[in-house]
Amino acid sequence: MPAKIGLQLYTLRDLLAVDFKGTLKRLSEIGFAGVETAFWPEGVTITQAGKSLKEFGLTVSSAHCEIPVGDQQSKMLEMAESFECTNMIWHGWPEDGRYKTLEGIKQLANLYNEANSFAKANGLKFGIHNHWWEFMDRIEDRFAHEVLRDYIDKEIFFEIDTYWVKVAGFDPAKIVGDLGKRAPFLHIKDGPARWTENIATTPEPMVAVGKGTQNFPEIVKAANGNTEWMVVEMDHTATDVFTAIQESYDYLTKNNLAVGKE
Repeated sequence: MPAKIGLQLYTLRDLLAVDFKGTLKRLSEIGFAGVETAFWPEGVTITQAGKSLKEFGLTVSSAHCEIPVGDQQSKMLEMAESFECTNMIWHGWPEDGRYKTLEGIKQLANLYNEANSFAKANGLKFGIHNHWWEFMDRIEDRFAHEVLRDYIDKEIFFEIDTYWVKVAGFDPAKIVGDLGKRAPFLHIKDGPARWTENIATTPEPMVAVGKGTQNFPEIVKAANGNTEWMVVEMDHTATDVFTAIQESYDYLTKNNLAVGKE
């Protein structure tokens, strides 16, 4: 069965800050099966956001969150309740230097395992979202993301950002295929997908899915039916963002790579 198609709301952060409900309404009319949350505009609480998402029939597939320590634990629980969502994903930003050493990766693994224990104790699932450095930093002859898998709980799932994997020089299809069931969420974004020195601050504009360098049919084939959600995201676009969103939705659905809401 094809994966469901969602949208990471970070894509619409600027428009949400200007016209919150109007932007959600417009998005709901496209047909996405769900959305993935990030942060909200100033003045919009988690509870308010949850009510608005329900108002426009936007199911929350997953929520990007901070590591649940300290007051972030209560925030995770508030997200889960307000969004009626069980998939909590550590967004992974900014770059953590601990990925550069084995000892550092072990420290991160312990942190992620603690987060998973908290999530599990509260009926939630915990996942990790990658950027490029996890697939560029190397520990001897292995890349950091591969080493990390040795030390984290098997219940922790991965949301593989296929774009950043390609930026790091890897074939996203191979990574997704190797992970299998451990990667039920994929970030779907397209564009030049090449490394630049200022990529962290000013990444090159992204384009509608299917119009860049990514080979999504190969990624879907490699996933072998293990993908539950394909989450479209665009950090920056040179074109109208809603046009790019609509074109992305059309590409994925018309090519039977993902399905919208029923």
